[in-house]
Amino acid sequence: MSREILIHIADGERRVAIVDNKKLDDFYIELDRYQSILGNIYKGKIESILPSINGAFVNIGQERNGFLYLTDADHPHVEDFVSGQARQAIPEQSFLDRLLNRKAKPANPDEVKDVGELQPLLPEGEPGPAALPAEDAALTGKDSPRKGPRGYFGRQRRNKPIPLKVGQEILVQVEKDPFGTKGARLTTHLSIPGRFIVYMPYDNHLGVSQKIESPDERARLRDILKEADFVKEGGFIIRTVSAGQDKSELLNDARYVYEKWQKVRKLAQEKKGPVILYQEGDIIWKVVRDYFRNDVSAIHVDSRVEYEKICKYIEALIDTKPLKKVHYYGGATPIFEAHKVQNELEHIYDQKVFLKTGAHIVIEPTEGVTVIDVNSGRYKTQASPEDAAYNVNTEAAPEIARQLRLRDLGGIIVIDFIDMSREEHKRKVLDTLRLELAKDTAKTEVNRISNLGLVEMTRERTGKTLESIKFSECPYCHGRGKVRID
Repeated sequence: MSREILIHIADGERRVAIVDNKKLDDFYIELDRYQSILGNIYKGKIESILPSINGAFVNIGQERNGFLYLTDADHPHVEDFVSGQARQAIPEQSFLDRLLNRKAKPANPDEVKDVGELQPLLPEGEPGPAALPAEDAALTGKDSPRKGPRGYFGRQRRNKPIPLKVGQEILVQVEKDPFGTKGARLTTHLSIPGRFIVYMPYDNHLGVSQKIESPDERARLRDILKEADFVKEGGFIIRTVSAGQDKSELLNDARYVYEKWQKVRKLAQEKKGPVILYQEGDIIWKVVRDYFRNDVSAIHVDSRVEYEKICKYIEALIDTKPLKKVHYYGGATPIFEAHKVQNELEHIYDQKVFLKTGAHIVIEPTEGVTVIDVNSGRYKTQASPEDAAYNVNTEAAPEIARQLRLRDLGGIIVIDFIDMSREEHKRKVLDTLRLELAKDTAKTEVNRISNLGLVEMTRERTGKTLESIKFSECPYCHGRGKVRID
């Protein structure tokens, strides 16, 4: 099995293709004209509070104010800033308590929990969603894109005062980029992600990724992080890639993210909002941090400057040994053409995707929902109609998951499979779809196949789709794509 990362640098854009066994598996693009703010931490200022929509608008210095759920601002871990196992129970007032005009509360060591076996930690938009590949989303508990936090004036909160006031300064992190006319979605569940560890300054938890299944390994990782006595507050999430890593690597990573937070905290004390305190790295940094793992055989980059930058990142984050996997590509043929992925990239914007058997799928993104239709097309077989439908659906299911990943389509998705009558066939097709979706770096939720052959699912949306970044609406037909016949 060969997994490679290809990086193309051009004027105003950077493109990253992840190739698995010579087949395009994932694709990312970063443009100078569209800078994502996902994962950035700001010291913002409350501009308005609207209990009727359960939210507050926060000025973070961007073109549009960000949106913060009131329920998010009222979570207990923000109030209990001083926290954590092996931490001192210091009743002095924390910096965030001072910002929110709250009285300090003594830390309670009994509140420290291992979240590996618990329900999701956080509401929609767990700490650092941008920085955290959602392969680890299971450990942080992001709700499906259709679910939002409970209404602020729900049964349990009706008599509670609103925890914010207009003009107040507050630390927030972007969990969803601005989209359309909407500003960024914000959260107070701050996080600083590292290669193996995610540090959460306001959450009193020591969590282990649910994808690490071995009880012995989970216990080993927890024991290692309990030795991080240099951390005076907050908690950690141990990421999936931590499995098998030695103690020194994990503790070094924990120290790295904790020291980053100390810099953020110092800036927050010195500066007045709205101001940015922490900025997520560019796409090259994220590739090294989140995708350069042991299963990657090589990184190829066609820019000498970026090649040297990658080497510095790897040396700082990992070691000097993996540097032999990084290669500068200076060939005359464009890097994507040389590795035979350019043709696939040209088709990721197509409405119709053809399968090897002659069948095809049609992908129709709309404002509220993405519809995917499976068609038999030119597929021919001597099998019964039921078996033919099953064969086409089985081939289409993994390709659908792959296309969602490549195009970064999110929100509500409806898949119209070819009708099948046998429950066994329906179950196997759904299992195939879920198995491929498990590779996704965005959290997904899939419902069962209905009697009409429809599958309703959701996929986490954190920003603009790939198509919306590369294309703009036609000023003549306004996106209809049709010519009127008079």
